[in-house]
Amino acid sequence: MSLSRSVRFNYDDFLLFPNDGKRHEIIDGDHFMTPSPNTKHQRVSFKLSAALANFLEIHCLGEVFTAPYDVVLSDEDIVEPDLLFISTARAAIITEKNIQGPPDLVVEILSNSTRKTDEVVKRKLYERYGVREYWIVDPELETVKIHRLTDQGYVRAAELTREANETLSSPLLPGFQAPLAELFE
Repeated sequence: MSLSRSVRFNYDDFLLFPNDGKRHEIIDGDHFMTPSPNTKHQRVSFKLSAALANFLEIHCLGEVFTAPYDVVLSDEDIVEPDLLFISTARAAIITEKNIQGPPDLVVEILSNSTRKTDEVVKRKLYERYGVREYWIVDPELETVKIHRLTDQGYVRAAELTREANETLSSPLLPGFQAPLAELFE
């Protein structure tokens, strides 16, 4: 026996959610809401977005965007990743209101309230829609997990740690280097 949900949310519903400082997202028609992020999260987000923006300004490979910014994957899948990158080749998915389709790269920065959603639910969602790379940044453990899309789905390409003095890089961004010691200082 399967239970059917009586309420499935879509993009029209999403537009009616309050602007209350919380992150509202819809995944598979379900409403997810999380409180605003803490200070450590915001510091890491700022440092990583600044590093990406500075790199992209010089290398003209595309654009980086920060939350809150809607990514519409379907009528029942609308998310607001912490950071996202759209390559120049795929710039057509950038509209005046939002992103219409999967970014090339999505970055989620974990907090206690988002850990399971980011590591399980969103990883599966981004994989399903073809996001080429998914970075999960953990400010508490000072790690970055990199998931890269293959024909068989996501593979964990790397798990970097500050403790090992490792540097964040990606084939999507040739030449980009972000030392974790700087990211998490």
